[in-house]
Amino acid sequence: MTIAPFNASTYVADRNTANLVGLKGRLDTLTTQLSTGRAADSYGGLGSARTTSLSAHAALSALDGYDSAITGATTRVTLASAAVTQISTLGNNLQKTLSATNGSTFTNTSQIASNSLDAAVDALNQSAAGQYVFGGRATDQAPVVSSDTILNGNTLAGLDGLKTLIQQQKAADLGPNANGRIATAVSGQTVTVSEEGSGSAGTETRANFGFRLLGATSSNPSAISAGATTAATAPDVSFTLAAAPQDGDKIRVAVNQADGSQSFVDLTAKAGPSDGSPNTIPVPTTAAATATFLNTRFAGAAVASIQGAPQLGLSANFSTGTPAQVAVAVNTTPNVGDTVTFNLALRDGTTQAITLTAAATADATSTTAFSTTGDVATNISNALANALKGAAATTLSASSASRATQDFFAGSKSAGLAPRRISADGNGYAEQASTKTVIWYTGDDTSTDPRATATVQATATRSLDIGVQANEAPIRSVLAGIALVAAESFTTAASGSADATRYNAVADRSRVLLGSKDGNSGIQGIASDLGLAASDLQDTQTQNRTTRAALQDSLDGVDTVSAESVTAQLLQLQTQLQASYQVTSMLSKLTLVSYLG
Repeated sequence: MTIAPFNASTYVADRNTANLVGLKGRLDTLTTQLSTGRAADSYGGLGSARTTSLSAHAALSALDGYDSAITGATTRVTLASAAVTQISTLGNNLQKTLSATNGSTFTNTSQIASNSLDAAVDALNQSAAGQYVFGGRATDQAPVVSSDTILNGNTLAGLDGLKTLIQQQKAADLGPNANGRIATAVSGQTVTVSEEGSGSAGTETRANFGFRLLGATSSNPSAISAGATTAATAPDVSFTLAAAPQDGDKIRVAVNQADGSQSFVDLTAKAGPSDGSPNTIPVPTTAAATATFLNTRFAGAAVASIQGAPQLGLSANFSTGTPAQVAVAVNTTPNVGDTVTFNLALRDGTTQAITLTAAATADATSTTAFSTTGDVATNISNALANALKGAAATTLSASSASRATQDFFAGSKSAGLAPRRISADGNGYAEQASTKTVIWYTGDDTSTDPRATATVQATATRSLDIGVQANEAPIRSVLAGIALVAAESFTTAASGSADATRYNAVADRSRVLLGSKDGNSGIQGIASDLGLAASDLQDTQTQNRTTRAALQDSLDGVDTVSAESVTAQLLQLQTQLQASYQVTSMLSKLTLVSYLG
């Protein structure tokens, strides 16, 4: 270290020079502050205030990111909300159309429904910033195929559409005798009515197709007596597999409910500890162990069908059950006007009553009357056979279309969950999931909570769920209600015609599907979720503005300077510099002679 020599004669000059340099540096600093409005060029120049500045700027930068995310999310939620509203409106409008026509002017209703399906698909294929909104986590492609593909399939790809599934379902329910699989037989003066099908194949058929026989009643039991109905026995069903499921494999089991309708139970193979869910198949396991699990899980249930990926080799084995039957005995010639009513159930949970009225004469093709002349038992049997064929072609046909449509929209791209198809032998549903059927929804279907498929980080501690999927149950229901009408065709509006009867039956089922439930169980629930998300986004953005203003206030006087204050300091500093220059100049001219003089 070198110590500069001290020269007393230059001390004053050195001191003045240092003061001038310091004042000049201060002048440069104030000039820079006045031109930039900032207190310093670097955080180091802020001194102890740098910690405050760094913290505030980091928070402001984070707010910029949150606000940008909120802006994008708001656009997404707005589009989703508008689309859901559009779906609801389309459903409500078609409901009104179906109620207004009521079977009298319905020849263009299918076209109206087809147009509505086009609009619904367009609404569900909305995109924001290149990302499709209704695909859940899958945002890179439109989540719903075109309405034409939904209805008519994809010929080039060899995929069947909804219309093909409906026709196959109708044929299965109609049965080989076109009577809804209800047989009539006459022995003496007794008419026996029973469900068709024998053996295990017939048991599987009765579990899935055609009418169910509930019983018969007579208005004049002394003339025509209806015996007690022998109820069908529910068969035992056991399952076998050729291969054990792997993690993520899915199996779908259809179960008959007490009202005759069917519901699906979807099972997922899951590795690791069981989460306690009865719909989780534990893996790793063997095919035999999985079969045991399924047999235990559905012991005592009225199983109708099972379906899984082809490699599983699933099989549902039905034991031999007995069909329901009822006997109607003609004890004496009935009076004109006496009636006998046969009650049937359909596979969608609805019922059908066929009432035959005694008449002095009746046409051989009548579906409503039987003649009291001749062999009355045979006349009742023939009239019932006619009525069964008429009901099968109208009400049962509508039920078949409704069931097939709901099965179609319940289909998924997940292996094993494609729409159900009629088996090759026609006795039930195929156990190997079809690879030749249109999958209408191509988005993500792995999440149990559609809202959680898309989130936005609105603040440091708060994220909002804004996801939505086109395959959510309420949306599926409305789509099914629209597609059901679009897939059907009606040619004559004559009152009492088969077309008018079928139209009314289709309209009734479509209205049920289109009807949005109140609360969180229907499409309004989705709209409510999106509305709450939009409100939360707006409130959070407002809160972020308040936070931003507070942070900006905290930076005043730290990062920035007051132009008025800096100007005043500059003027004062200029005055000091001028005075210092003058004093220095005078001192530089001072000599011993002039001082003594």
